[in-house]
Amino acid sequence: MTDKTRLKTELLRDILKLRRFQDSWKICEYLNDSEAWDLFGKAAINDMDIELATRIYRHVQNSGFVNALEKLKLIEERNLLAGHLANSSNRYDLAQTLFLSSSQPLEALEMRQNLLQWSEALTLAKRLAPNQIPIISREYAVQLEFTGDYTSALDNYEKGLIGDEDLSTTSLSEDDLKSHNELCKAGISRNAIRCGNTRRGIEFVSQLSHNKVLVEECATILDSMKLYSDAALLYEKSGNYERAANLYMKVKNFNKVSDLFEKVDNKEIQSQYAKAKEMEGKYREAVKAYIKAEEWLDVVRLYLDYLNNPGEAVKIVRESKSIEGAKMIAKFFQKLNDMSSAIEFLVMSKCHDEAYRLAQSTNQMDIYANILLDYADNHELSQDFLSIAIHYEQERDALRAGKFYCIAGQNKKGVKFLLQAAALSNEDQNQALHLAIESAADSKDEQIIRMIIDFLIGETDGVPKDFKYLFRLYMSLKYYREAAKTALIIAREEQNAGNYRNAHDLLFGMCQELKRQKITVPSEMVNSLMLIHSYTLIKLWIRVGDHMRSAKLLIRVANNLSRFPEHIVPILTSAVIECQRAGLKRESLEFATTLMKGEYRDQIDLKFKKKIETLVRKSGGAHLRTGDTSDADLIHTLCPYCDNEVIDTELSCHKCRNSIPFCIATGLHIIKEDLTVCPNCHFPAILSHILRLISNEPICPMCNTTIDLTQMAQLEDFQSVLDSN
Repeated sequence: MTDKTRLKTELLRDILKLRRFQDSWKICEYLNDSEAWDLFGKAAINDMDIELATRIYRHVQNSGFVNALEKLKLIEERNLLAGHLANSSNRYDLAQTLFLSSSQPLEALEMRQNLLQWSEALTLAKRLAPNQIPIISREYAVQLEFTGDYTSALDNYEKGLIGDEDLSTTSLSEDDLKSHNELCKAGISRNAIRCGNTRRGIEFVSQLSHNKVLVEECATILDSMKLYSDAALLYEKSGNYERAANLYMKVKNFNKVSDLFEKVDNKEIQSQYAKAKEMEGKYREAVKAYIKAEEWLDVVRLYLDYLNNPGEAVKIVRESKSIEGAKMIAKFFQKLNDMSSAIEFLVMSKCHDEAYRLAQSTNQMDIYANILLDYADNHELSQDFLSIAIHYEQERDALRAGKFYCIAGQNKKGVKFLLQAAALSNEDQNQALHLAIESAADSKDEQIIRMIIDFLIGETDGVPKDFKYLFRLYMSLKYYREAAKTALIIAREEQNAGNYRNAHDLLFGMCQELKRQKITVPSEMVNSLMLIHSYTLIKLWIRVGDHMRSAKLLIRVANNLSRFPEHIVPILTSAVIECQRAGLKRESLEFATTLMKGEYRDQIDLKFKKKIETLVRKSGGAHLRTGDTSDADLIHTLCPYCDNEVIDTELSCHKCRNSIPFCIATGLHIIKEDLTVCPNCHFPAILSHILRLISNEPICPMCNTTIDLTQMAQLEDFQSVLDSN
């Protein structure tokens, strides 16, 4: 502040004393200082000039003061107005004097209450408003309790209680009265306890047992005073069961702890209770408590040492994976000379060296090895598996040595032993090759892969192995093209052996895998699958009663008899019968004539043989000599690629040279105007035909899974089927 400004401020003070308010306003405007305006405002209030004070505070934008002054404009009584102005100027004693000399002395009481000056308010209430003494006493008690004057607080809470005899003097409503008395009783409860009168405090708490917060608050006070029994009782009533149980434990009231035990989740309390029960010799109760506390070692110890129940101990260790518990059980079984169980629990307790020595000395290495596989992380225990592999190598057990060398990470050495085992024993061959293939797939080692392939194709010992192993190897390595070629060979072998379902499933699965890998399915595989699938459809259409459909399928199969060497005669016989039923006499006669050849004649089922002989004899070869075309109705449908007419049984278009996908329901080529796909395997089908075929039993003839008929609808995007072909 500059000297000039200071002089102006001093001048303002002097002018205000002279009550020259117009000049004061000009000076304040010149100074433009909040302190100057505040001096001016206070001077106006002291002069009781409400209008001027309002104008000043409105100018400085003190809305709070403006609102307060606006209300005072309505007051006409001088002392009352002066009291309010003194109150606003923080001159409370003067304000009280003025209020008391006014027509509204209760304003003094209200002022003291607003100022939280409860002692002064209580003094005024005794003279001015005795009916407010209980409320003021309660508020005063709250303040005293907060400051730690519990004796005075208790006294005022008691004064605050409104009894039945005081109901006529109170202005409180029924609800407010109830709330007021509850607050007083709560205060009495707390402070009576603090002042040492615990019985009285607890008595009042009992009257307010619905107030859980108060009950726990009083329990905390008792707890701090080390009155644990009373504190525990109140903690229990408040629902704080853990603290209640903890205090009951301190005072050794185990019966109460037992009552609360199911409600307590604190592991430490549960453990303490269990130990107490164990010391009492109540082992079953102790076990239950230890289980809840998840103290598994103590559970196992009690089951073994006191309850003579090793079965439960074993169960607990298996479920909890307790290492120390496993050690304890291992020692127990060693004492019983049950070495296999001892080895298992030594492994569980991670005492692998001890388990290995025990297994070796008791000739239980197989058990140890299997247990180690079940319980261990192969990567972490490669050294343990290596020890097992060396043991089996010394025992000249090539299969197990190879297996555990692979598990230990020494794949090349392991595969050598596995191939050696496969060469030495037909019994071990399947398992040995399976393990070798797994190792090759895991390691992706080219030398190992080459070693296995050489063994499988006979380069090693001159004896080629079953192609299924080569197929399994290629699939494991994700060599899908090589796997597809091998699958064709295996399927051909299965087909030659009459295992058509196996061949079908293999080819179908391979097709699906190639599609998943976005690899074009070889046409040879598609044709093989189509032919076997046609064979499987024959019985389905015979069951439906559509002999023309089954006859056409039989004609296709019969024209490829070399692919069905185990069932040539049954196929030809069925072809003769179904073609007869369908009215395809020429085809029926052709197949009957073939059956009459010497190599097949004796194999014909006796119940059909005479009919077939009669058919051939009566025809005298007439149809064969005439040179007529087939009796079969040549139905033409459009090629889905170029719309050229193609015989429905043909699966290639002679115009556009495209291979046409076959329908999984009929074996015919698909029609784009009546096209759908199986919702499961996504193979195409002619919608009208497949709905007819599966109407009684909704199972896909290709993937053999149940079809939801509501999902079978005409496919609008037929191009996706053609693109995937």
